[in-house]
Amino acid sequence: MKIIFAGSPAFALPTFQALLDSHHEILAVYTQPDKPAGRGRKLTPTLIKSAAESAGIPVHEPLHFKDTSTITTLADYQPDLMVVVAYGCLLPQAVLDIPRHGCINLHPSLLPLWRGATPIQCALLHGETVTGVTVIQMEKGMDSGPILFQSTHDIPNEATSESLHEDLAIHGAQAIIDTIHRITTGNCHGAQQIDAQAT
Repeated sequence: MKIIFAGSPAFALPTFQALLDSHHEILAVYTQPDKPAGRGRKLTPTLIKSAAESAGIPVHEPLHFKDTSTITTLADYQPDLMVVVAYGCLLPQAVLDIPRHGCINLHPSLLPLWRGATPIQCALLHGETVTGVTVIQMEKGMDSGPILFQSTHDIPNEATSESLHEDLAIHGAQAIIDTIHRITTGNCHGAQQIDAQAT
């Protein structure tokens, strides 16, 4: 697979590394622009940008995809697939339609439970004992696309949001690799989410 990877924070790193270590090719990385950080408010790159530059992979940092030129640049890569992990930017339909196999997203919950930006914290706050990761085919809705792959993960009694974040990031990297294998072998079929069960 020729892949565009979109991600920004630490949660995306295990998946990015897993793709680097695979036989797939990462054509380019899309990530959030550098942002001020620390007391000095020094412009700081995302962790994914730093990792991509170290690997010699082209990096793009658009604020949005409202410009035709930004969409054209992505389309020129002619990707087979776009893998999105904690990117932090909504993708319009024009982008979702570019890759041959569309765009897939890794979400750290058992969708349709805990859609949105804080699934790990929500699982802990609500006393869940089991959570997991879900890979979906992206559509315009928020975390609402068909489920391509789902895997459970027990929540340890001593879990914190930080430790669970790390566990699910690693768990999710394997889920993405497994999903891509299913796509390449023609054995990946999406199951529609039941919106009435969404939280």
